[in-house]
Parts: sequence; structure tokens; C-alpha cells
Amino acid sequence: MKITRNTVTLGKIFHMNSSTQHISLADYYYGFLKNLNSDSKLDLISKLSQSLKETETTPETPLESLFGAYKSDESAEEIIAELRASRVFNRNIETL
Repeated sequence: MKITRNTVTLGKIFHMNSSTQHISLADYYYGFLKNLNSDSKLDLISKLSQSLKETETTPETPLESLFGAYKSDESAEEIIAELRASRVFNRNIETL
């Protein structure tokens, strides 16, 4: 049996491998939450349910929408020449 993680809680050691890890974590949290009063438990259920409903999905940008983002009347050669002309070399090489 390959042990991937040991958790020490309240004097007990839980050996968790990948197949039982989620079950052990649920039992671990239940140990803390079982002593809450009914109102707190209902509030927690509500918040957990709401978190499942809220899916954080980012809208996918279609690749086609990225084409044509830059428009210019200049040709590619003119843009390249302008970029090369705007370069500034201010490097001073000192002799040793």
C-alpha cells in the first residue's frame, strides 16, 4: 500500500492514499462541523450550495476576433523602417 500523505488530527493518524483521500477529508471536516448548532449548519449548507452554483467561467474569445486588431495605412515595410529608425542606442562602453 503506497501512502501519499499522513494527517495527524486530535491524536489520530489518517493514512490517505489517492483513492480514499476525498473520503478522509470529508470525515476530517465533518469532525469539526458536527458540533455546530443547527442554524450554523444550515448556513454552511446554503453557502456550499451557492458556491456550487457559481461557476467562474471566463468567456472564451474566438480566435477570429483577434484578427485585424491593428489597422494602418502604412505598409509592413514602412512600419518596420519606422521601428528601426526609432531605436535608441545609448550604451557607453568604457575601456578597462
